[in-house]
Amino acid sequence: MSEKTSGCILVLEDEEMVSEIAIQMLEHIGYDAVHAVDGVEAIELYRQRLLSGAPFTAVIMDLSIPNGVGGAEAVKEVLKIDPHAKVIVSSGYTLDPVMTDYQSHGFSAAIAKPFSLADLSKVLNSLC
Repeated sequence: MSEKTSGCILVLEDEEMVSEIAIQMLEHIGYDAVHAVDGVEAIELYRQRLLSGAPFTAVIMDLSIPNGVGGAEAVKEVLKIDPHAKVIVSSGYTLDPVMTDYQSHGFSAAIAKPFSLADLSKVLNSLC
């Protein structure tokens, strides 16, 4: 793992335990983290932070949110707000077409669940 960094990461995740672990991992490697339970909330949080002059360093989006807007839909709106947004798709469905060809879906990177601290750090270091 590399040195600690700084910035704030938005985590779109509907499963509470997964989001708590991801936030703890992010804080361990030096990031602040904000949680959104669905894509609508994530889009609004992204917009608010960008307008405030303190944009998110990156966004980690769960690919699918049951009964809600998931990462596949939300990334399109985030990129309309900020075409330079660094958005990472995250899923346990590693063979999903969005995971295997993430760039053509607007994502900057992909990380398979469950991910390790080293995997998370590596992906963030490659983008931030």
